[in-house]
Formats: sequence, structure tokens, C-alpha cells
Amino acid sequence: MGGVEDDEPPSKRVKVSSGESGDLSNGLSVSEKGSCSLSDSMARLPASQEDDEVVGSKGVIKKVELVRIIAEALYSLGYSKTGARLEEESGIPLRSTLIDSFMQQILDGKWDESVATLHEINLMDETIVKLASFVILEQKFFELLDGDKVMDALKTLRIEIAPLCINDDRVRELSYFIVSPSLNLLEGTSGQESRIKSRKSLLGELQKLLPPTVMIPENRLVHLVEQALGFQTDACRFHNSSVGEMSLLTDHQCGRDQIPCQTLQILREHSDEVWFLEFSHNGKFLASTSGDCLVIIWEVKVDGQVSMKHKLSGHLKPVNYVSWSPDDLELLTCGVEETVRRWNVASGECLHVYEKSGFGLVSCGWAADGKSIFSGVTDKSISMWDQDGKEIECWKGQKTSRIADLGITANGKELITVCKESTILLFGWETKSEKFIEEDQTIISFALSSDRKFLLISLSNEELHLWNIDGTAKLVAKYKGHKRSRFIVRSCFGGLNQAFIASGSEDSQVYIWHRLSGELILTLAGHSGAVNCVSWNPTNPHMLASASDDRTIRIWGLSRVNMNFNGRHSTGVNCCNGKT
Repeated sequence: MGGVEDDEPPSKRVKVSSGESGDLSNGLSVSEKGSCSLSDSMARLPASQEDDEVVGSKGVIKKVELVRIIAEALYSLGYSKTGARLEEESGIPLRSTLIDSFMQQILDGKWDESVATLHEINLMDETIVKLASFVILEQKFFELLDGDKVMDALKTLRIEIAPLCINDDRVRELSYFIVSPSLNLLEGTSGQESRIKSRKSLLGELQKLLPPTVMIPENRLVHLVEQALGFQTDACRFHNSSVGEMSLLTDHQCGRDQIPCQTLQILREHSDEVWFLEFSHNGKFLASTSGDCLVIIWEVKVDGQVSMKHKLSGHLKPVNYVSWSPDDLELLTCGVEETVRRWNVASGECLHVYEKSGFGLVSCGWAADGKSIFSGVTDKSISMWDQDGKEIECWKGQKTSRIADLGITANGKELITVCKESTILLFGWETKSEKFIEEDQTIISFALSSDRKFLLISLSNEELHLWNIDGTAKLVAKYKGHKRSRFIVRSCFGGLNQAFIASGSEDSQVYIWHRLSGELILTLAGHSGAVNCVSWNPTNPHMLASASDDRTIRIWGLSRVNMNFNGRHSTGVNCCNGKT
């Protein structure tokens, strides 16, 4: 392969958001609700006990907080007697008597008493008191309306709710319910069971408003355990499977057998260097392009075998890019500074050829609705076409370069292109807005995450930069290790929850990093030429494809030798030999 020259035709080598309603609880108490503390005679915290007593080897867990969330978990699980015994034996109440009274008043519909009790809790933030009062009185308002006490509801709105000055828009909305009682959100809930359900929902809302020291969030212990398990899977360098249960009894750790590192198939249908490949969104197809001017659509069988479905001919120049339609029924292909073709995936028929007189097209991509397409043009403009080939609009100026990559942001309203040697453009094609991501090095290629919120940029200095583009663009990670000096090398996201980054490399290997830590965890050997592009199956985290100058495509899967490997993670890079 030759190096890049300034006058060389562009190719893969191009650098690049006061009525009470009455006690309807029917004896339902806070304790019966499944989250209670003991009566006045029990569980009083001794004055001598220090609130800041800690447990655990790191000295960061307060004993009082730990006991309280354990008690809350016991009550939530239905173990009321055990929870009460824990409060009694520890001397640490889940909640104060005042909070228990407050919660019971809510369940009983004693709104005026509950608001009065709320003020006795001595909350430091007056805004929280007003917000909590607002939602309590709003419930009172709706229950009065539901009981056909319209004048009482109006009095509550004017004298109690409006003076809080919390949410004027909501107050106006509530006034509409006076005029049209049929709009009452609680209508049809006048039955005792439904009324109590609504009040329990109110308690949940209040729980979110009040400080956790006052009312422990529901299922707090379960949330902490789930969070801990999440941290363990995030930290696990090889976690790539949702199959199997995680145990609370041991720390989570996967072996490298979860990463596709074994060559399962070698596809040899191309007669020249394979430049680009990409799986369809549903993972059922793979499209590849080559210097032989052909595009091949491969079908992924149920058993994981990949076989040729269509060999698409028609381009007069090498093909360097493809783009799947949102529904995967059609495919766009782009020849080097030539034309864009639209194909039917099922039949292999070319449905339309997009071309612009006097210019070549350098990139292609679908609008979010799949009804129109975009293409970069050799004059650095971007054109928008309908499916029949009519040019709807053309945006002039430095909008794109010779790099074939083109993407759409998550909101479907911004185009992503490389507009200058080291600059990414996010172009709002409806509003004509422009946002830029500036790099210090020449941009070689880029890839979008499946949620279109992250951008992976390959640079000429052999680094991959990960940008969060959801809102203000922010650089969040860098990946190093692969080799690139002269040619276009592409990278991708992949694996379970896209927890990995993969890249081709000029040293004939595939490189895989753990996305969160940035650690290089595997290199895959097997190709005999530069690896130009990689694509991870979006629906099968155990299938990876790579395209090479050796004219082959390799399909990587789980190592059969290591299927039962349970070895621990080790430092350093693991190298898998993919030769077959």
C-alpha cells in the first residue's frame, strides 16, 4: 500500500423537566403500610449514643444511618416484627414520632393537621416546606372536588394554595377544575381503596421532597445494593453478557472468554482490499465495501454463521462507505468521489442513483425519519435529497471534507461531518446553527454510539478521543495503543451496553479497550494486512467483524477453548491468536 500524497485521488488513504376530607384509612396505619417505627415507649435514641459512630474498615458508614436503612428494608420486605425488634434492640428509631404522626395524618386525610405537623418538623429550607404544603393541599383540593364540595375546594385554592406562591401556572390549572369538575384527576377514585392508594402516592411524592434524614427514601438499601452491583460490572474489564445471575455473596468478575477473540469465519468474496463494513441495526446483516468497486450484503444466520446474500455491482470506483436505513430495509453506498446508490436489501436491486453534475459525492447518511438522505459533495457542501433523487436543499460553504463519515445526532436535527482537517461540525440543518469540536490533530474518521450521544474520533497521532455530544460537547476519554501512520483506520463502539471500544490497526491486529477505564484489554491477531475497519454486532455482543487489506473479513466470536475459563483479570494486554 502506498502513502498519502497531496495530489493522490481521495480513497481510504485520505487523511484526514377548611374542610377535612375525613378519615378513610379504615384502620390503615403507618406500621401496616410496611414502613414504620415503634411507638413512643420504644426505640428512643439514648442521649449518650453518638450520631457519628461509624462502622466498617474505612470509617465512612454511620451506624445510625445503616441501622435505619436496614430497618426500612425489613419493613419493605414485610418483616415488620423483625424491623421493630431491630429498632428496639439498637435504640435507633427508623423515624421520629413526629414523622410517624405526619405520615398517619396523610393516610387519614387530615390535611390541616398534616400541614401543621409539617411546620413542626423544623426543616431548614422554607422552600421545601412550601412545596410539601402545596402537594398536600393540592390533594385536599382534589378530594374536596371529588366529594362535590366545590366551594370548599375554591376556598382551599384561594386561601391556602395560592398564597404559597409556589407554582402560579399550576394554580391556574387547578382553577380550571373548579369550572370543569369533570377534569378532576381523582374522579372515579372516591372509593375507599382508591382514595388510600392516591394518598400513598402522595406520601411517595413527599418522601422525594423531604430530606432523607427525615424520611429515608423507599427501598434505599436495595438501591444501594443495585448501585454496588452496577459499579462492579462497570469496573469488570470483560463484562459482556447479560446471561447468568449476579450474586451478592461474591464480588463480580468475568473472564476474557466473554470477549469475541476467536476467528470463527473468514469471508473471502472480495477481490481487493476491504475498506469498510458495518452491521445493520438489527444485527441480521453485514455490509462490506472494497477496492474492487463491489458492495456485499452478508446475512447473519440464527446459528451465527455469516453467508453472502447479495453482491452489489454498479459503482465505477472503489466504495468506501455505507449507511443502513433506520428500518434496515435499504442501504446507501458511496463510491470514492462518485455517486451514492440506494439498494433494496431483500432483493439486491438498485433503487436509485444520486449524483450531482460536475461534482462527486463523498459521503452518505439517512435522515432520522428515513424519508430523505444527506450526502457530502466534493465542493465541501452538503446536499439533502428525497428518495426519488430530487435535491431538496444544498448548504454551501465549508460543511464537509473528503472524509466519508457522516452522522446524525440523537435529536435527529444535527448533521455531523468533518468540515476541516481537525474540526468536527455539528450542523443544525433546520436552524442553520453550527457547533464545532476542535481537535489538535488531523481527524482520520469518526463513529457514533448507538444512542448517538457519544462521538469516537480517530486521530492521526494514534489516539481515539471519546466526546459526549449530548448538549455541550465534552472530551471524556482517550484510548491509545493501535498503529496508524498512513491510512484510514476506523473504530467502533460495541459489546453489552457498548462497554467496549474496538479499532483496526496498520499492524494487522484488532485492538479492544474497556470503554469506562480506557484500559487496552485485548489485541486480536489473524489478519495479514492492515485492518481498515471493525464493526460490532449491535444485537450480539459476542460477534465482531473486521475488514483488512488482506482482502478478507474476519468474524470473531467467543473462544471455544476458553468457554469455561473463569480466570481472574490480570494486568497487561491479552493477545488472542485468531489464525485458523
